[in-house]
Amino acid sequence: MTEKPLQDRVLVEVTVPAPADAVWAALRDKDQIMSWFGWEYEGLAGEVDFIFFQYARPDEVRRVLDFEGVPDRYEVEDRGDHSIVRLVRSAPTTDEDWQGVFEDMTEGWIAFTEQLRFMMTHHPGQARRTLYFGGEPKTEALNGAAALDLTEIPAVGEPWAATLPAGDAVSGEVWHLGRHQVGLTVREWGHGLLVAMGRPPNDRWPRGGTQLIITTYGLDDAAFADLRSRCAAWWEARFDKRDPSPEDGCA
Repeated sequence: MTEKPLQDRVLVEVTVPAPADAVWAALRDKDQIMSWFGWEYEGLAGEVDFIFFQYARPDEVRRVLDFEGVPDRYEVEDRGDHSIVRLVRSAPTTDEDWQGVFEDMTEGWIAFTEQLRFMMTHHPGQARRTLYFGGEPKTEALNGAAALDLTEIPAVGEPWAATLPAGDAVSGEVWHLGRHQVGLTVREWGHGLLVAMGRPPNDRWPRGGTQLIITTYGLDDAAFADLRSRCAAWWEARFDKRDPSPEDGCA
């Protein structure tokens, strides 16, 4: 069987207001990676070590970071006082509508690259606190931003304000928008970031699915615990915990 030719495709490209050396350091220093990649959980340090060190193949001169075993790589392009960061995937040229499907690794890379841009733009060197929720709605197939009663999202860079279902009156600006996810800055969380991802319904996920990443800065222990408690109570009443599996593939 003839193998399909591969073509580089940009999954996400962002402009970061920092020199290329600083951005490259954020991809190579473990402490910095922990401040933007994924979200806080017991196994995060091991995951970062596995992905970015055991199975990463860095080209320091070109500032290209390949990942062994997957067709993805980071590229950092020097533009003087700012940088271009790309997450590139090599994929078969005959794949149809490849940008339209929901695929967990793709959506994760997009979210994490936007978290990298956010950290380097607004909170370089600062510690974050995060919350993560993921699962399938118990009843209605309302996912992503719609699960938060956010149905009319302004354009990127425009202001937004709403009262979230957990009771938080919040405001900020639209950080990024995609077919399956939205990123919103939140002033009330120490100028934090809310990323909401929505999985469309399919045979394996008949009501679809939602993933939320809440990134906060500067909240004291009591304020963070209160936010976590209220968000968890709202989530558990409306969603069943369910993690994606390799069989899910694309939706």
